[in-house]
Amino acid sequence: MNSTESAEMRSVKKIGVVGAGLIGSGWVSRFSARDIDVLVYDPSSDGEEVLMAHVENAWFALEKLGFDRNRCGDVRFCDDLEEVAGTCDFIQESAPENLELKKKLHEQLDAIAPPDVVIASSSSGLLPSEIQADVSHPGRILIGHPFNPVYILPLVEIVKGGNTLERHANEAANFYLSIGMYPLMVRKEIDGYISDRIQEAVWREALHMVADGVASTQDIDDAIVYGPGLRWAIMGVCLTFHLAGGDQGMKHMLKQFGPALKLPWTHMEAPELTDELIDRMVSGTRTQAGNQSIRDLELLRDNCLIEILEVLSRYRFAAGNTPFKADTLGPS
Repeated sequence: MNSTESAEMRSVKKIGVVGAGLIGSGWVSRFSARDIDVLVYDPSSDGEEVLMAHVENAWFALEKLGFDRNRCGDVRFCDDLEEVAGTCDFIQESAPENLELKKKLHEQLDAIAPPDVVIASSSSGLLPSEIQADVSHPGRILIGHPFNPVYILPLVEIVKGGNTLERHANEAANFYLSIGMYPLMVRKEIDGYISDRIQEAVWREALHMVADGVASTQDIDDAIVYGPGLRWAIMGVCLTFHLAGGDQGMKHMLKQFGPALKLPWTHMEAPELTDELIDRMVSGTRTQAGNQSIRDLELLRDNCLIEILEVLSRYRFAAGNTPFKADTLGPS
């Protein structure tokens, strides 16, 4: 984990979540399970209904992790953005991935929230410098990019904008640490950050192979889950390839396999999303899902993730080193 300088943390007893979709509700579930009160705002007509449905689903996993829904923080849906922004100790914005929408929303949040309250955006690729461009207190605005399901996966990428103050970035990192997460401080502001750029490269290549008739969606997923995906969960990409070099490690690996990097194996640009490619992707994944609903697949994913984390925790390695279970967290 990237080290963070000590920061005097504002006591976080109540969190404001703006945006109650899949990611926003995942944050709500994580916060509430750790006995933090949450105020939620979403302008959608069915926002509260969607939120509570997602939170209810999350509790199937959270109870497996040892959290007690009878000893959790209060979750309250608000119709007033001013109440959320004006009374909370930390704000997690999870609105749709649209720059102009986020800029306008952050202007509103910045005008209401006390100037020392951190406002973190769950953006998955937008630049924080652009989001904070028109606010009065840009130093407290940053990216806090989580991964779905937020209530299980520990990674959160912190990205500072050009005007983000280091103390606020460290405050955010320390807060995320306190709720069992792994804050990764991105060293340079860059579109897509770190993890999504890696995922995007794999995703683009997968789309090309489906478009070219090289592989089906099932073939591509099989090629990952039966092979490199298992290694990635333990050692990621770089350390895995270090092992591929034998006793000499990465140095020998690059010497032996480096020339292959010049071969035109992969595509960098994404293929055109033609109707034919879209049909192949949709029909392929529908076939893979079979009779399983999205809810069925979410439960399967969550159960498997929890057990993978439990295995890694026995070896005190990788994501198993994060306090993902209720009994591994310090006192609230």
